[in-house]
Amino acid sequence: MQRTKISSSLTMSRLVYGMWRLGDDQDTSPEHVRNKISSCLHQGITSFDQADIYGGYEAEEILGNALKGSHLRKEMEIVTKCDIVAPVGRYKSARVKYYDTSRDHILKSVDASLKLMGIDYIDLLLLHRPDPLMDHFETGAALDEIIASGKVRNVGVSNFKPWDWNLLQAAMKNKLVTNQIELSVLAHEGFTNGDVAFHQTHNTPIMAWSPLAGGDLFLKSNEKLLNSLSNIADTFGVEPSTVAVAWLLAHPANILPVLGTNSLSRIETISQALDIKLDRQTWFEIYTTALGREVA
Repeated sequence: MQRTKISSSLTMSRLVYGMWRLGDDQDTSPEHVRNKISSCLHQGITSFDQADIYGGYEAEEILGNALKGSHLRKEMEIVTKCDIVAPVGRYKSARVKYYDTSRDHILKSVDASLKLMGIDYIDLLLLHRPDPLMDHFETGAALDEIIASGKVRNVGVSNFKPWDWNLLQAAMKNKLVTNQIELSVLAHEGFTNGDVAFHQTHNTPIMAWSPLAGGDLFLKSNEKLLNSLSNIADTFGVEPSTVAVAWLLAHPANILPVLGTNSLSRIETISQALDIKLDRQTWFEIYTTALGREVA
């Protein structure tokens, strides 16, 4: 498995297993979750993506139950996120969904995540969404503080625009190490609106959430694109979804797709995307089909 250097203290597998649907599975038993993790590890996928809000604030505990009494934590890099407060689970008394990047909330969220997952430290903590009320001095100092405490080893962001990144980074001693943004053959705007170019300029690896467009890739409205992916997939003997992930991997921006599925059979084939090498014309064939026109 290819590995990507995120910082001087962290490398991650090029493919990341996303756990946002962990609580949606009919079987959330520790044994079943351990089987998913072991299947990933067998392929060299050692990086796992969580967030406090996943599963209505229950997914981290589901993972923690699986890790309990096992050796698995030593083989994993665990990513989690905070700052979204939704009126469910432990925040069910909230009147409205909102973002909270205050020091108090960040510190409490980190402690809660560590407790629920039963771990001593978080490899990578991301702020989940840009907060319009963010005091970048307070937030930046809080992120530096949790790194100094040893509870978190690296920090980054998710869904930040370049100006959000620059604002927060200006108030920090430590470097932000990644931005997790939406990228897929359907959500390809990041390749032309400056988001991807910004991180290429700073040599910052990008994590891509929803690399299969949340399943929209397989809707009838996207039949032409799916047919294109299927034709290419047939030449490699893989599924169209594998080609869609390979399309992201082919970009020079060092993108780490975050792939989530509860199917063990699908988990077992995630790493096939690394074996697919798309030439430039094939990449543009997919891109122009997604655009619905040829490039200018």
